[in-house]
Amino acid sequence: MKEFKDTSVVRQNILNNKYALNEVYKAVGIQCVLFEGQYTLIKKQVADFYGVTERTIDNCLDKYNAELIKNGYETLKGKRLIDFKLLLTNEFGDEMDFVTKTTVLGIFSFKAFLNIAMLLTDSDRAQQLRTAMLDIVIDTINKRTGGNTKYINQRDEDYINNMLRGEDYRKEFTNALRDYVDMGKFKYLVYTDKIYKSIFKENANEYRKILSLQKTDSVRDTMYSEILDIISSYEIGFAEILQNRYKEIGRKLSTYEVDSLFKDFENQKLWKPLREKARMKMASRDLCFREALHKNLEEYITSVPESDFERFLGEKSLELDQRLEEYRDALKRLKERD
Repeated sequence: MKEFKDTSVVRQNILNNKYALNEVYKAVGIQCVLFEGQYTLIKKQVADFYGVTERTIDNCLDKYNAELIKNGYETLKGKRLIDFKLLLTNEFGDEMDFVTKTTVLGIFSFKAFLNIAMLLTDSDRAQQLRTAMLDIVIDTINKRTGGNTKYINQRDEDYINNMLRGEDYRKEFTNALRDYVDMGKFKYLVYTDKIYKSIFKENANEYRKILSLQKTDSVRDTMYSEILDIISSYEIGFAEILQNRYKEIGRKLSTYEVDSLFKDFENQKLWKPLREKARMKMASRDLCFREALHKNLEEYITSVPESDFERFLGEKSLELDQRLEEYRDALKRLKERD
């Protein structure tokens, strides 16, 4: 992750991890006001905590306004401001009397408060909090994944179905290569790598190195369900093209002919949005969850949304063994019903 230069993405990945943020909140222990279901602070509290002036906080707001608003900074006025002042008075008493006459007040969610810690360069407290946040984020992911993020993709509830369907599509593809392509067994590796290169710009060996996989590790066992989907689409689609061409010419295809067919196949417009989505998912998630940087896909990296943390770390995410057991139970019930 240190090699990745876009620090705004790294910041947002931390701030979107609600499981880690819950632990950070406990560790910080700052007194907040619970307003509309969110822990909030005013600018003076933020400045005092980090040991800087309110003008320094204003500079952060000027420079990173969109980012801070995205993470929960907002200005209150009217009835919402009145309600907030009442809560502030109940929480702090006369200590916050200076806000009673203001008609507009900026407030920071706890998330925006942590965002400020990532932006301040001249605050020892902010530096200490950044270090603590990183430790907590790593610890939280490790606890929820059992210390192994290699197979975090398998905690997705869609994984088992996509994986099982993908095996059938893979079989159609390898059968097509066997029956319609005039080439030795090396063809299975060559055309699998062509598919991988087309989708995410890496062959199997390059992918293994980036994820530090062992020789015994299956590449596909580490892939997200969306990646398995597009690979399956490539495989079953190209299998049909090979079959149709074989029937047209009445003989097995040469390597040159297969390469030409594949080039036309991958250049179809329909693949462009699907490839871009797959590249974004793989590159962004691997950087966030596995600290693995796909250099060839760096332009596709974005922050991972909160929904992905729920998907891979939340209560709905399960280990593959549990999902397989559920799958077997479902098949058993279906068999008994028949």
